[in-house]
Amino acid sequence: MITLRLSADDVSRIRFAFSPVWEAATSVRALSNNSARSVHGPWLHKIAPIADGDDLQLLRALIPPVGYIPDFITPAPPRRSTSFESGLAAIASTPHHLVVREIGTLHDEHPHPMLPELMADPAKALDRITGALDSYWRRTIEPDWRRMRALLQEDLAFRLDELAAGGVDRLFRNLHPSVRFRGDRIEIDRPYCCDGVPLPGQGLLLVPCVFTWPAALPVTAAPHVPTITYPPRGLGRLWESQQDASESPLADLVGRTRAAIMGHLDLPMSTTHLAHQLGVSAPTLSVHLSILRAAGVVDSRRDGRAVLYYRTPLGTQLLTTSTPIQLADTA
Repeated sequence: MITLRLSADDVSRIRFAFSPVWEAATSVRALSNNSARSVHGPWLHKIAPIADGDDLQLLRALIPPVGYIPDFITPAPPRRSTSFESGLAAIASTPHHLVVREIGTLHDEHPHPMLPELMADPAKALDRITGALDSYWRRTIEPDWRRMRALLQEDLAFRLDELAAGGVDRLFRNLHPSVRFRGDRIEIDRPYCCDGVPLPGQGLLLVPCVFTWPAALPVTAAPHVPTITYPPRGLGRLWESQQDASESPLADLVGRTRAAIMGHLDLPMSTTHLAHQLGVSAPTLSVHLSILRAAGVVDSRRDGRAVLYYRTPLGTQLLTTSTPIQLADTA
């Protein structure tokens, strides 16, 4: 059991963020722990021909299938949404003594012949690690990042609504089965707890992460910000094929372009993202979205500076109904 004690100030400083670097790091573990029949099966099948490489060999040494992951590899995002490049920069700026200490902790638990070499030259180690993450990210995660990002944004919107509607108790009630909030502490059902405790007054960071599934992973040791990462809601939809509605009866009713828009909005998307997916101009897309929104089959919400569009339950019902409506015989 891992216990995080929270002061009133910590509770008031609970915040959310998501991180592409976290996704890259935890996906290395997912490669070891998931099968073709798991929720990430379609992703595993897709990247199987391109996953292996020298970069992955290094990352597997640092990110074993179970147990401790050096915390500097998953730096706390300073904002709700950060770029992959900023995450790499945060890793690259890790103090060298922290690199040596955390890789040493890993080597004590999971000895690997590559780890002493990394500890011997932490500056070179950081260059190698960031380079490996960069090349691995570009061939295995980046092609699907927009879709993953949309799912993470949707989860954050839901969690923030939960926090606003019911406070901290409601937020943690359904965050993850292994995470419980009890008065002044959070309890996490994990068999492993690294040495050290978080510094007081840093608050708590909650990070939805696609590839942490099915576990919730904590970061608890100083000097890192106390963090809990958890699988986002709706993860089962992530790797499903988008519905092609362009040749459906719905297309006959609303037009092929509008039907295709509805088919793509199983996850929230910005107009820029959606225009790229459909190959239409943003002004043309905006006209179609306005019509669909007025009809109640599409809606939108603001996420920072972006406006995200999503399919409403009515839109989903229209899209998925395959049985033609039968008119009553009035003869």
